[in-house]
Amino acid sequence: MNEAVVIRTERLVLRPLRPADTPDVLAYRGSADVCRYLTHEPRDEAAVAAFIADVAGAAQPTLDGQHLNLGIESQGHVIGDVSLGLISATNSQADIGWVLNPAHQGQGYATEAANAMLRVAFDDMAVHRVFAELDPRNESSARLCERLGMRKEAHLRQESWFKGEWGDLAIYAILASEWSSRGSG
Repeated sequence: MNEAVVIRTERLVLRPLRPADTPDVLAYRGSADVCRYLTHEPRDEAAVAAFIADVAGAAQPTLDGQHLNLGIESQGHVIGDVSLGLISATNSQADIGWVLNPAHQGQGYATEAANAMLRVAFDDMAVHRVFAELDPRNESSARLCERLGMRKEAHLRQESWFKGEWGDLAIYAILASEWSSRGSG
């Protein structure tokens, strides 16, 4: 990976997470409501600190399996994080994901942050397709995908054992040609 990425949008700064962000990140990644649709259970302070240390490199992915994880900062506080992963350089595929503190939902922050990450994917990394995988019961993330211009490609029934039950998986995606035709977000 190359140098750290910092992205400024109209209202946000997307930047690498730092140890000082632990209390802000704990406020949402420590919440059972927020983690309901995530692959992990609510995290304690030590687990959040380990997560931050793990993603601190925050550089544009150049190899399969690398992810760019950035904190979403508003008014000096981290209110969520967003990730972009290079899944396959050969097939020009990336995935995107987001987590937002419920206290800051419904204000367009996730849309603004995800649009910025799609610009990185399509304009900087020149990928062909970006997709998001989510629990179809997560209606707010499904609506976000639609606002981003993504279309629902699949609904896989009972695709995986997830938190004690068989869970469905929805896949949304957008192609570079679709992104460019909508005016780059």
